[in-house]
Amino acid sequence: MLRKYGDRSDWKRVIQREYAQSYLGTKDFTGYITLLNLLQVTEPLWVQYGEKRICIVDNNYMWLQHFPLEKNYAVTTMFDAKGEIVQWYIDICHEVGWENSIPWMDDLILDIVVLPTGEVFQLDEEELEEALENGSINQEMYDLARNEAARITTCIKENQFKLLDFSKIHREVLEEHLKKAENEHA
Repeated sequence: MLRKYGDRSDWKRVIQREYAQSYLGTKDFTGYITLLNLLQVTEPLWVQYGEKRICIVDNNYMWLQHFPLEKNYAVTTMFDAKGEIVQWYIDICHEVGWENSIPWMDDLILDIVVLPTGEVFQLDEEELEEALENGSINQEMYDLARNEAARITTCIKENQFKLLDFSKIHREVLEEHLKKAENEHA
């Protein structure tokens, strides 16, 4: 399993960044939210889903991450330079936590992508099988990943995965944090 931190401090592609995070405890969401503003990157990053080629990283893109407590997933909403949602990327996780003041997730390999068009893609099924075969994960983790991915996919298709609806609102909350930090340093 790979532990991924909300600040993505080890990401070499990002030359200049701004970062903000907050804890939210509301009826709709309890956990940590982070915002990574990719001011300058070494090069854009493109992904392919079927016939669609989508840029998910470029200068002035933003990545909003939701780390819900006591859940087995984390959601990254990727915004382009105009503030439009490019995709939602849902990592199936073994655990979500907090270390050295930064939220993290232990990635269970299986991922779900949702495009603004409503298209849904499940990714990395072969890698999940390989991880079970080579002992990187056990049967319990494998089953957790499969079951959680199936549950979330069903919720998305039935318009019941409401966390996606909070992406723009939560981005605005963290953009305010960035503005406050800029004003304090000015």
